[in-house]
Amino acid sequence: MGDSRLRISKIDDVTQVEFIDRNILDEANIQAISDEITGIIEQSKAPQLLINFANVDHLSSAALGALITINNKANEKGGKLRLSNIDPQIYEVFVITRLNKLFSIHETLNDAMEQFNKATN
Repeated sequence: MGDSRLRISKIDDVTQVEFIDRNILDEANIQAISDEITGIIEQSKAPQLLINFANVDHLSSAALGALITINNKANEKGGKLRLSNIDPQIYEVFVITRLNKLFSIHETLNDAMEQFNKATN
């Protein structure tokens, strides 16, 4: 995909997804991102996904909705979704909406990777 809004890499069994855009607000972009991540999940038996928010400054409620859908799809396939490097202001939204209870959120990429490794060992 030439117009991907994501940087995707695979480390061991974990697919790391990083956003290229600082602001994930546009409905069409969110749909494209969601479709791309859903494609990764569908190609995997038990997807291990790590979404890195290091570059992200703003996230719309539609983006949160897409994350919930992605999380559900990963769970349905016996996979795991972890989030890392969420800006404190964005994390506040996760707390207010109680999504911090739904998602496995880690401060750093390394913390999240360690949790994947613990889960598989």
